[in-house]
Amino acid sequence: MTVDAVGGVWRYAMGLARALAPYGVSIVFVGLGPAPTAEQRAEAQVLGELVWLDVPLDWTCRQEAELDVLPELLRHLADEHQIDLVHLNLPSQACDLKIDVPTLVVSHSCLPTWWRTMRRAPLPDEWQWHLARNKSGFERADGIVAPSRSHARSLEKCYGELPGLAVVPNALAVAPEPGPKEEFAFAAARWWDESKNGEILDIAARQESWPLLMAGPLSSPDGQHFMPEHAYYCGELSNREVLEHMQRAAVVVSPSLYEPFGLVALEAAHAGCALVLSDIPTYRELWADAALFFDPNDAASLAAALERLAADKALQRDLAMQASERAGHFTPKAQAEAMMALYRSMFAASRQHSAAGA
Repeated sequence: MTVDAVGGVWRYAMGLARALAPYGVSIVFVGLGPAPTAEQRAEAQVLGELVWLDVPLDWTCRQEAELDVLPELLRHLADEHQIDLVHLNLPSQACDLKIDVPTLVVSHSCLPTWWRTMRRAPLPDEWQWHLARNKSGFERADGIVAPSRSHARSLEKCYGELPGLAVVPNALAVAPEPGPKEEFAFAAARWWDESKNGEILDIAARQESWPLLMAGPLSSPDGQHFMPEHAYYCGELSNREVLEHMQRAAVVVSPSLYEPFGLVALEAAHAGCALVLSDIPTYRELWADAALFFDPNDAASLAAALERLAADKALQRDLAMQASERAGHFTPKAQAEAMMALYRSMFAASRQHSAAGA
């Protein structure tokens, strides 16, 4: 299973590994991109074996040729470890992969769908290789997964019909427990990514009677940067520290413009927070009637939603309860059962293909 240490894929992979363990699944994690922290490395080694490759993530590449070594490295690792199935967490990683075991591709996000959402324009010529490489990876895959129907639709708008595309929502292996609530709002994201919409959040913070706290990295591996001026910046916290803040926060905000799933909202719902979410298709799909929605292009709309909750304790409690109930739909057991069903169907198709070839 491929992983990276930069964003939500790490939490997805570790959580799924825990959920799959009762099924007797053992995993070799193959990392790409910036190296993991000591804490991340220790977490992975409890759940499986960890191998880190000196290969970048596709969205950090300056040139496509930097990825040319990956197919052979993955093939060698699969042979060395006698792997039965390959689970890739970027579609481009399946491009040119020549391997005789079933290959699943999960799209957590990609540059073409990000660009289509954020720019509403064709990819620049110098980035067209992302579209071509991802499309090749999808065509090579024996199974494809998206974490929401909204992201699945975005994928097919960018890449065309993807036969066998399945939706398996994400889950949390260890969900935070609600704690005593304090009068502040909290947000966590990779704020250097403009799709996380930190600017709107920061402007809204200027108008708030409650403190608005932001946590997360401000600078990307490839040099993007964001600096808040009005929100209280808590620093680049570990996931444990983020969850501790959520246990105390009355409200958690996600102002994202592009979000294939959004683990932050799920974590906050488990932590007993009222959710204030951007009005985008993914959040409407997952959290309709369980959150307060705002126009993500309008700081005044966000400020009004936060002020409404600050003034209405009953609404806070009702939304927190509704979010907690909705979070119960996204369980590790349900995720693991869905993934095991996909794995088994891929094994069955592979056996049928082998028998036909014989």
